[in-house]
Amino acid sequence: MTALATAARTGLPPPLPQWGDERGDAPDDRRAQRASAAPLPAGAPQPLLKLRGINTFYGPVQAHFDLDLEVRPGQIVSLLGGNASGKSTTMKVVLGLHKPRSGEVLFDGRSTLGLSTPQVVRRGIGSVPEARRLFPAMTVRENLLMGAYARRDRQAVAQDLERMLDLFPRVAERIEFQAGTLSGGEQQMVAMARALMGRPQLICMDEPTMGLSPLYVDKVLDLIAQINRQGVSVFMVEQNASLALRIAHYGYVLQTGRIVLQGPADQLLSDARIRDAYLGGSDAASTAS
Repeated sequence: MTALATAARTGLPPPLPQWGDERGDAPDDRRAQRASAAPLPAGAPQPLLKLRGINTFYGPVQAHFDLDLEVRPGQIVSLLGGNASGKSTTMKVVLGLHKPRSGEVLFDGRSTLGLSTPQVVRRGIGSVPEARRLFPAMTVRENLLMGAYARRDRQAVAQDLERMLDLFPRVAERIEFQAGTLSGGEQQMVAMARALMGRPQLICMDEPTMGLSPLYVDKVLDLIAQINRQGVSVFMVEQNASLALRIAHYGYVLQTGRIVLQGPADQLLSDARIRDAYLGGSDAASTAS
């Protein structure tokens, strides 16, 4: 574990906010907070993340067609779509894991194209990957410290670790367990806390509720809203539209590599075209254009 803590090196981003402790809230209280979570700043701030004209290929197969989307500071933005719609590829493009053939990716006004994934992370983008991808033989503590691998300040890392344990009390209870022995919901919380240990401005979450029990789905969504209220923007890929839009500010619906619907989350929740887009209805794209 000492070696992992020592591995915190390279640039140190701005300090984390002081995480609140809302463990005493009743479920109804949490739903009310979620509905009013993270009001957006006044005015129209410039996008924190901006994708423009993205065309992505896997060999001869095109995955994105002139994809445009953005995440503004303070937002939770949900990218919705069914299987093989291009959602996870979008996340790979943002994180530098897959290079588009054309288009631009800007984070905080600067291009990230050509950067490696560690360089993208150092810019201020955290990742909670699909299926969590923890180190199963390592302890929860060691997994969390891996999230701070790009930082130098040991004292700040230790303070942030304590904040994570306050924010995720279930993680604190499992701190010395091997990560592979945890339930799916507990592993998801560890993955979220690990990403926050890097002090990101934006967290990308790929299917954060996938495979979780209903109890943990609700807990994870509450935690995402709470993280956002503490000042971290969130870009979330999801298949479950109703769950994702319940905590989001804005949503995009992706179908076979094209955005067929977008708008404020509360409007999308009441839009019947969401159902068509998820079921692959032929009129989804035409009615959304």
